[in-house]
Amino acid sequence: MLKVEGLGKYYNTQEGKKRVLNGISFTANNGEIVGITGKSGSGKSTLLRILRGVESFDEGIIELDGKQFFPDSDKDDMKELMKKTAIHLQRNFGLWNGPAIENIIRRINSRREGHEGLPESDSPFYDEMYQESMEYLKLVGLENKALHVTSALSGGEKQRLILARQLAAKPKLLLLDEPVTMTGPGTKQEILDVIKNLKKTLNIPIIVVSHLPELHMYITDRLIFLENGHLTEEGNTETVLKHFLRDMRPPVKINPIEKKDTIIKLRNVNKRLSLIRVGEVLNFKNLSLDIHRGEIVSLIGQSGAGKTTLLKMIEGLMSPTSGKILYLHEGEWLDITSFNSRRMELRKKISIMHQEFTLSPHSTIGQQMGFRMRLKGPGSLEYAREKAKEMKISEETLDILYTLPDLGEEEKERIMYQMQITPDIYSKLFPKITFEDVKNHAKNIFEELDLPLDILYKTPYQISGGEHVRAYIALALTTDPEILLLDEPFGDLDPVTLRDVTNALKRINRKFGTTIIIVSHHMDFVKEVSHRAILIDNAKVLNDGDPVEVSKLLIEMSKASYMERTMESIISHN
Repeated sequence: MLKVEGLGKYYNTQEGKKRVLNGISFTANNGEIVGITGKSGSGKSTLLRILRGVESFDEGIIELDGKQFFPDSDKDDMKELMKKTAIHLQRNFGLWNGPAIENIIRRINSRREGHEGLPESDSPFYDEMYQESMEYLKLVGLENKALHVTSALSGGEKQRLILARQLAAKPKLLLLDEPVTMTGPGTKQEILDVIKNLKKTLNIPIIVVSHLPELHMYITDRLIFLENGHLTEEGNTETVLKHFLRDMRPPVKINPIEKKDTIIKLRNVNKRLSLIRVGEVLNFKNLSLDIHRGEIVSLIGQSGAGKTTLLKMIEGLMSPTSGKILYLHEGEWLDITSFNSRRMELRKKISIMHQEFTLSPHSTIGQQMGFRMRLKGPGSLEYAREKAKEMKISEETLDILYTLPDLGEEEKERIMYQMQITPDIYSKLFPKITFEDVKNHAKNIFEELDLPLDILYKTPYQISGGEHVRAYIALALTTDPEILLLDEPFGDLDPVTLRDVTNALKRINRKFGTTIIIVSHHMDFVKEVSHRAILIDNAKVLNDGDPVEVSKLLIEMSKASYMERTMESIISHN
């Protein structure tokens, strides 16, 4: 049993002490699932980290499995709290490289040895640990991926593997922070059913933080609503949800597409991705597709269906084995997957938001906008070409440097290391931008995103969760892109904030005519934001058309019974 009494937490900020949790009290019984909801920044994840024992607290008492913990408890006590708990943090992709099963073996080995070293296959108990690990993988539906390397798993598969790792710790309290973020309906259903079964088999308290109303309706016995660090309401799940969603703004109408002018063409694209010792994973065969100017198109499908791979090829960050990916640029069709003298001009009008997006923690939003303007602002490319000539940098090398900021941090750092270059190369190649330039440029963008202009002066630590996401969208829009490519960046937003972001995307599309391609697992979001949805299944286009109908097909294929109660039905139900 978990009992929390009068829990309080302060953070020291540049503006002084900020109280993020205020007098939180509740209980969670053995064999009970208690849900926690609230807007981004309301204190939900902070509460879970405190219960895990990885973050201190300033007031109150935590009692778990008969043991009490206090703000001044010593390190040994806090280690005991950590041993008694397991947590799955949102957007946590911290996995060991190598086969998936080794992540579980390492966790089981830590119970014996106190560390997550990988034992030799001929060491004592290895076979026993291997078999136990397979049982945990079966619980999360990953037994067929046991030998797949973790880097090749989809976002949803990584989340299930992380959940299996937590179960292997045999906790007395299971803490789940957005456990189905960025997973398709079928995967969500599997994980939610796993959690329901754990309630029976483990007989321990389970705390689930999630923004998804349908998740809480499906698995939680009770729901807690946090607002600005206060426990505002606790009780019947549907009743609490209705009160949480009461402030949701109405949806903005989507701008109709009157003329279908093709601006991106995929022609006979082939791409086979395989894993050593495992075999084929994805195989795109002769895929052809058109994207029209000013469309908002969503790519949907199960986890691992190939949506992100397809988007990476459209972005030109992954090359197909054969076929072409053509963009219409100033009346000429350019293939983004191969080097040509105009490819940088094409990249200049494209902006990308990745699945595992982040803002630099040490720079202000204004400084980060300035960097993007430096690379893709008016005249920047012409300036860089002249500088490159002076520095004897080839056009091909400049093309690579121009692509790097669109890559994930790990891949970008690896390429820079191989090229033996450092980040200061950009200050040498691209023109300086004044803060006044940034401020003037940001006004229109911030207005459409409903962001105050003073956020330009703040670092990510100084803004709320909802502002963090909209600020990242602002960065993506800094260069006035004609095409915006989004890979599931909004999966863990609360529904109230997500409605604001959805409305903002539709306003941007209407005002600037921006073509937007989105990968998303959030069906309510897809139905609301898209002109068109494309269902990808096993690297094939299964359906392409009306977002409501295509989403319905995916839900039916997924047998996603948790989606029987949608957000809108909860709001409208008396």
